[in-house]
Amino acid sequence: MSKNLFQDMVKINHAKKRENNNVTIKQQPVAREIEERQETEYNPSAPRSRHTLWFVAIIAVAFFVFALSYLFSKTEVVIDPKMKDIALNENLSANLKGGTGDLSFDLVVISGEETKMVKATEEREVSQKARGTVVIYNNYSSATQTLDIDTRLEGSNGKIYKTEKKIVVPGMIKSGTPGSIEVRIYAAEGGERYNSAPLDFTIFGFKGSPKYSKFYARSKGEITGGFKGKSHVVSGGDKMNALNELKDVLKEKLRRKAVEQIPSGFILFKDAVSLDIEDMEDVEFLSPSDTLPIKQKGTLYGILFEEKQLTKKIVGRAIEKYDGSEVYILDMEDLTFSLSQPVGLPNFSDLKNINFNLSGATKIVWKLDVDKLRADLLKVSKGDFNQVLLQYPNISSAKLSLSPIWKRSIPDKPEDIEILVNYPE
Repeated sequence: MSKNLFQDMVKINHAKKRENNNVTIKQQPVAREIEERQETEYNPSAPRSRHTLWFVAIIAVAFFVFALSYLFSKTEVVIDPKMKDIALNENLSANLKGGTGDLSFDLVVISGEETKMVKATEEREVSQKARGTVVIYNNYSSATQTLDIDTRLEGSNGKIYKTEKKIVVPGMIKSGTPGSIEVRIYAAEGGERYNSAPLDFTIFGFKGSPKYSKFYARSKGEITGGFKGKSHVVSGGDKMNALNELKDVLKEKLRRKAVEQIPSGFILFKDAVSLDIEDMEDVEFLSPSDTLPIKQKGTLYGILFEEKQLTKKIVGRAIEKYDGSEVYILDMEDLTFSLSQPVGLPNFSDLKNINFNLSGATKIVWKLDVDKLRADLLKVSKGDFNQVLLQYPNISSAKLSLSPIWKRSIPDKPEDIEILVNYPE
């Protein structure tokens, strides 16, 4: 019986074991079903989440671009100023600066020289006078002394020389220093015997008077150039052509130099200048060389005008009811200037008043106060831009550009507004 009981227990255990195995086998399909069901329930929501993320990203980028565009926003205003064509032909008058009258002028004075080598083509007998420079002293009194052209000076070599021009010798200075002046001299006759090392001179005409010992002269450097004999020379026609060419070159050279030196705000017309040519040595002969240096020395006198003052004078006549607005005349220096009564150059430096004519075709251009316009445009809406322009009669037309394009008003900072004025060149 015990044997049977044991066997029954074994059977029961086996039965339980089989039962457990059956349960396990049955549970596996259920687990898979649950997992599959969970996966089936999750997958449909995944695409919707990704779309949401993309939408948020796009909105963020758009906002960033929008904000960045405002950071780099720009306002540009392009202006065409008011202009008026005029055919000028005005007779005007002016007084030396400091005088009476509403229009004044000043003088610029500048000296120089030009040299040109000219070929000698003729041979003939020539007589050349020696020349040099002396300083004449006044140790007589504080009064000035006038000496006429060709005043005779007697050199310490016993020979007579003459002054090339009329001069006024200054009087003595209070400290006892003699008054002095330089002047060119030439020998009374041609020939090499008048060439000399530096000399002392007396004034021949003062002999027998107290002035004779108190007026004296001393040469600056040697006296040279005296010659008499046969030599190659430059023909009269070649010499005249060379001198005329040198005069034109010297005049233009000195005019340009004067323009470079005149103060800002002044104008020198091309025709408002004249050249005073100095009397040159009449050098005709040559030594062994077959070319001769021809020199031309001169002093340029130019009439200067203050540009703003002259502009207002011209515009006041050219425009009826001119309101005094700030304007300028295009290429004003190219107008034709002519003196109504030409003045002899020896008296040019003594000018006190002049009558002149200005003529030529040009433009009057109105200037714009850019800073004022920029201030008036701050925070103005795009639609009110033209209303602001109505306050500026010196503007012919204007164009407003705002960026980014969706901006509807001008910035509130002056540095963010760029104004370009199309002044004519």
